[in-house]
Amino acid sequence: MLKKLLCVFAMLMAHAAYAAVDVNKADQAALESVKGIGPSVSTRILDERKKSPFKDWGDFVGRVKGVGEGNATRFSKEGLTVNGATFTPSEHAGKAEPKKDKPGKKDSKG
Repeated sequence: MLKKLLCVFAMLMAHAAYAAVDVNKADQAALESVKGIGPSVSTRILDERKKSPFKDWGDFVGRVKGVGEGNATRFSKEGLTVNGATFTPSEHAGKAEPKKDKPGKKDSKG
């Protein structure tokens, strides 16, 4: 019985150690506790959040300069959330605007 109690306690402690950091609620220190987020990124996050809270990961990636899908994936794996949600790359696939041709450049097909 004691072993079971210790096991449950250990699991609870492990879960508490991996606490999610929500981008809309965290202060600068909490943001910087996420591996990969340093002072410059946390400042950009807080500056954008002052304008308005982040709606979702797409909004976060679109508004915070220097954060793309790769960083969003890493930050999410390290515990960052947006409104409690983790990042899922597939939900943002194909949402990027298509690249526009440069003015004056003609299609080579004729």
